[in-house]
Amino acid sequence: MEKYEDNKKNVRIIAKEIQIGKKVQFGNNIDVDIKGNFIIDDFSRLGNNTQIRGNHVKFGKHLFNSSGLRIGGGGRQHPNANFELGDRCTIHNNFINVCESVKIGNDVGLSPETSILTHGYWLSVLEGFPANFSGVTIGDGVIVGYRSLIMMGVSIADYSVIGANSTVTKSIIEKGIYAGSPARFIKKIVALSEEEKIEKIKVIINEHYLPIAKYHGLNPIIKIDYPFIELNNFRFNVETFEYWGNEDEETDDLRDYIRKWGIRIYTERPFISKF
Repeated sequence: MEKYEDNKKNVRIIAKEIQIGKKVQFGNNIDVDIKGNFIIDDFSRLGNNTQIRGNHVKFGKHLFNSSGLRIGGGGRQHPNANFELGDRCTIHNNFINVCESVKIGNDVGLSPETSILTHGYWLSVLEGFPANFSGVTIGDGVIVGYRSLIMMGVSIADYSVIGANSTVTKSIIEKGIYAGSPARFIKKIVALSEEEKIEKIKVIINEHYLPIAKYHGLNPIIKIDYPFIELNNFRFNVETFEYWGNEDEETDDLRDYIRKWGIRIYTERPFISKF
């Protein structure tokens, strides 16, 4: 077994193998004790007061975790007690039970107080009572709203939206907006036309962002040539999220703001979260 410790921050990681990527940030009071491998990839942040138990655990690149994450729960001493999270995900004070495997894709958000369960039982199955032990899979681009619950055996289709305080009891096979307890289909997600996209980005920049930039003491000169936005020596594509050039404090401010609108440009410079 390998061990990583930071006594000043009260961080302790014990695992069969430990892989920590470049520019990874750890908060305070982190306790990881697993039987398998622990991987946290480049530019990721694991926040304060985190406890992780289970077998294999993997976090992708550009993770942002605020604080209070708990992975483990009943059944964590099991060879299937694995957790895998893709790139560019945001998670909070979530409880994730890994009695069976939990696999989460890229660009996923788990809002605060969301939980995932992979087992449920109580009285004897010989008397007809239920018992269920099944993993959970969440596709790319999914956002799970505040205080929602994902039940065992559920799969959620790519780019789905789960409303706040929802309970997902059955798999979601088509992207859309779902809400309620149990969660039900609400409506489809339809992309804007190119003309609507151009008008929308102009409103976001000119009407919403520029007054905030002024409040931050900035006076940026932003060029919009859809799908490209250019500021100083930094240029990015609002559809592909590709970027070019050099970053500075002004470009950081713009990049961090448009994240509020789901335009998520990830670079080697961390988000500052002013907004």
